[in-house]
Amino acid sequence: MKNFLKWLVVIALAPLPFFAAALLITQPDRPLKDSVSAQWLMPGPYQVAEQDLTLTDDRRPTNANGSFTGANERVLLTTVWSPKEAAGPRPLLVYSHGFISDRAGGRYLAEQLASYGYVVVAPNFPLTNRLAPGGPNVSDVANQPGDVSHVIDVMLGAAGQQPVLPLAIDADRIGVLGLSLGGLTSTLVGYHPRWRDPRVKAVLSIAGLGFMLQDAFYQHGDAPYMMIGGTMDTVVPYQDNAAPVIDRVPGSVLVTVDGGSHVGFSHFSEPFGRFMHNPDSLSCSAIRANIDVESEENPLAVLGELNEGILFTDSAPAICAVDPLPESMNPGRQHMITAVATLAFFEQHMAQDENRRSNAQALIERHLAQDFAEATVTIAPSRQEAL
Repeated sequence: MKNFLKWLVVIALAPLPFFAAALLITQPDRPLKDSVSAQWLMPGPYQVAEQDLTLTDDRRPTNANGSFTGANERVLLTTVWSPKEAAGPRPLLVYSHGFISDRAGGRYLAEQLASYGYVVVAPNFPLTNRLAPGGPNVSDVANQPGDVSHVIDVMLGAAGQQPVLPLAIDADRIGVLGLSLGGLTSTLVGYHPRWRDPRVKAVLSIAGLGFMLQDAFYQHGDAPYMMIGGTMDTVVPYQDNAAPVIDRVPGSVLVTVDGGSHVGFSHFSEPFGRFMHNPDSLSCSAIRANIDVESEENPLAVLGELNEGILFTDSAPAICAVDPLPESMNPGRQHMITAVATLAFFEQHMAQDENRRSNAQALIERHLAQDFAEATVTIAPSRQEAL
């Protein structure tokens, strides 16, 4: 934290040429120009449109929260990234932000995906975003799968909702992705026995919480699943949350980013995270200010019980317990790995061209790890293979 503040002071006081030089010196290495990953990092064929919307779900209330007395509806301030002049119904992806973050946290992914023809919708969740009335409340994650389903309703024009885009949405190509608490939200949308949305055909969790989700939990859905995790993540520890996915989710894909931090997956980590030993120090400071990490009360107990495949034990992983923080990788490089893996995952399962799907699968299975020394890809046996 002190190093980051020092760099902020230096940057603020330094002339523009010095700052430009600092950015140039810390520029992340890109994969080789002739590599497959370098091709997938290039923007897609579409220009990207961006618009902000306010979506209101008047069927569900917002709970009272601290000084906030609650509301009869859930208001979702939302950003939509979409491809300009794209023909035909488009695939839809809903991005879920992390705790004490907001919908812009996945901007670099949304812009890349939209340039390849996806409509990406990112709502601010009412009580877990950084400006939540009454203060961010992690337990409201239980209401976020319903928020995601409402966003899907609106985008499809379902349940009396008016479509908000001139583009048609392909109801057979809907996916979800999210970071941290948003990664957990996406997983709940895909698999929770009461909250899952069967319209979701692919689920991607980036550094998402998952230590409490047992094998039985994932039996409630069959959507393809990818987890991306960083080994230097001190907020959602890799070994407890990402690594177990391979043993718990049949057919799942685990992308391990050696040296990846938690905050390094966020849009906000670039470029200032380059000047920090580990940008997780910022997130940990915010978490300690909003969650009593020493409390015996479990704010996630609202997610369910053992009969639903959810198990909390006394040995639950501690949040932000590592001191001192380990040095993490350049967040720009971390973004590249995440962007390539994310695009390839959704293209493998949603591209309409068979060759494109095949190329995406090859990228995940072979080229990603070849092109990025920090990336390791592990693929779990499918349900059929496991029998």
